[in-house]
Amino acid sequence: MFPREPVPAGPVLLRGHGPADADEIARACADPGIARFIPAVPAPYTRDDALSYLKSAGQTWEAGGAEFAVADPGTGAWLGNIGLKPPGARGNAEIGYLVAPWARGRGVATAATRALTAWAFAHGVHRVDLLAAVENLASQRVALAAGFQREGVRRGDEPLRDGSRGDLVSFARLSTDSGEPVRPYLPFLPGGSLSDGVVRLTPLGPADAAGYHALENLPEIVKHSVPPEAPGMAEAEKSCREAGMLWLEGSRAELVIRDAGTGAFAGHIQLSNVVPPLGEAMTGYSLLPQFRGRGFATRAVGLLVEWAFTHTSLARIVAGTSPENIASHRVLERAGFTREALVRGRLPGSGGTRLDDLQWCRLRPAG
Repeated sequence: MFPREPVPAGPVLLRGHGPADADEIARACADPGIARFIPAVPAPYTRDDALSYLKSAGQTWEAGGAEFAVADPGTGAWLGNIGLKPPGARGNAEIGYLVAPWARGRGVATAATRALTAWAFAHGVHRVDLLAAVENLASQRVALAAGFQREGVRRGDEPLRDGSRGDLVSFARLSTDSGEPVRPYLPFLPGGSLSDGVVRLTPLGPADAAGYHALENLPEIVKHSVPPEAPGMAEAEKSCREAGMLWLEGSRAELVIRDAGTGAFAGHIQLSNVVPPLGEAMTGYSLLPQFRGRGFATRAVGLLVEWAFTHTSLARIVAGTSPENIASHRVLERAGFTREALVRGRLPGSGGTRLDDLQWCRLRPAG
C-alpha cells in the first residue's frame, strides 16, 4: 500500500483530502467540461456527491491506491484531485485527475501528474497508464507534457452517459523512461488560427461536422477523393471528433478554410501523410462552390505551407492532382509548387478503375 504522505509538486502540493474540500469540489464539478469528459462524475453534481467522493477516496487508499487533493502550497486551497488506481495483477497503476476551472492554464495538472508519477515509481510501480477521451485535447497535452508516450486508441473503452461507448487515447510512462516532455511534431497554431485577412484557417473540430459533410459529399469532390467515396454523416462526425487527436499524434493537421470577414465555412485543407524521418508531408484542399474563383484555395495553401516550414522541420510538401483538374493545378502553381511527375494508375477510381496522379512539390526555402 502507498504511504499517506504529502507529495511536493513544484507549484502545487498533493495532500490528503479534508471535509473543507467538499464545497470546492462541488463547485468545480458543476463545470460542463468535467461532466463531459468524466462520465462517472454525477451530473448535476451536489455537495452530497462531493462527500461521497471523499468517502470513496478513503476506500481507494485502503484498497491499495492513492487519492490526493491538488492544493496551493501556500494557502492549502483545493485546486483539483489526482489519484492512482490500485495497481493491478501486473503491478501497473492508472493515474487520473481533474482541475478546477479557476486553476486551469497554470500548469497545475502537468505538475501534479509529473510528481505523482515519480512518487509511484519511487514506491515500486513500473508502469503508469493515463487514459483521455478522444476529444479531450487538454488532457492529452497534459499527458505529453508529463512525459507520457502515446500508445494508441482503446476503442469503445469508456461507458458514456447516454449508454454508448467512447474511445480513449492511451498513454503510458515507464519507470525507465526519461520523463522529458514529449513535444508534438505538429504544434498547434499560434493564437489558434492562421489568417491573411481574407481567409482564416482554424482546426477542424466537432462543430464543423455539418459543413464538412456537405463539402465532402459534393460530386466533384468525391470524384477526386481517395478513395472516391462520399462519407456518411456519422463518418464525418467521427472525422471531426478525431481531428484534434490526430493533430497531437503528429500524423495530420486538418483545418477549416473560413471567410475571414464572416467566419463562414468555406472549405477544408489538410497536411497529411506526415513522415518526420523524410521531412515530408502532403497537402490537399477543397472549397464549397460559392467560395471558388476568389483565390481562397491559393491563400489557404500558402498559409498552411508557410506555417509548416516555420514551425516544423518539414523540408518538402507534396500534392497530388488528377491530370484533368486544371483548377487545382493553377492553385498549386500560384502557391509556389512545381510539377514533378505523372504516376500512371496510382489512384483508385470508381468501379475498380485506376487513375493517374500528377504530383507536385514545394521545398523549404534555402537558408
